[in-house]
Amino acid sequence: MRKRIAAPILVAALIGLVAASSAYAAMVGIYRNEMGSITARAQLIKISGANCARGGSTDALRVTIGEKTDACSFRTPVIGRDLEISATERLLSGTPKGVQNKAYLGLELRAGGGAKYQLLVYPLQRKAQLIKYTPEGPEFFDIAKDLPSVMGVNKANGLRLRALQIRSGPEKDRTSVAGFVGGEKVVEGIDALPAALSGEASAVTVGATKNGNGVVASIDDLVVRAPVHF
Repeated sequence: MRKRIAAPILVAALIGLVAASSAYAAMVGIYRNEMGSITARAQLIKISGANCARGGSTDALRVTIGEKTDACSFRTPVIGRDLEISATERLLSGTPKGVQNKAYLGLELRAGGGAKYQLLVYPLQRKAQLIKYTPEGPEFFDIAKDLPSVMGVNKANGLRLRALQIRSGPEKDRTSVAGFVGGEKVVEGIDALPAALSGEASAVTVGATKNGNGVVASIDDLVVRAPVHF
């Protein structure tokens, strides 16, 4: 099993990476969690959702959404502005059929204070959305439909969300945001007002439009990466 870095070290590593110079050379993994133990799964802390039951098998975190809850989100130990988060997520067959079509799997960056970037993938609709949330409401950066890379019930969806400050050119200091499914970039956008997001949490999320009661999903192979500058 891969080694995991303690949270204080993660923050320090992130500060060092983001403080380094100008151009992005690559993304480097600074946190990995294969969800292979109770201790590993406990590293994810709930940040939103009224009724979120959690459990697990030998290799995944299982989330079940309860009454009066649209979605459940769990943050990693990593905080920072410029990050990429990826995870393998599955919508499980325990989800009632009446809920499956509106259920989604997702990732979040710069979460906090009622704001975040969010990648949402709807397994049965084969749709992906890239959204910026602020207290004023959602702003949809991009929507992609009929995606062959989006898998259905009980099948693995490899999701990845990246948010990076643009450091040169006419869009300098704006934020480039992109969402990937199965290694393919499917949604992207440029945020001209990134200061509206003051949070720094990276998180996974599962839910359903309007009411997620009954959604059952699993999460594993979680990785958070930061950019290397030179």
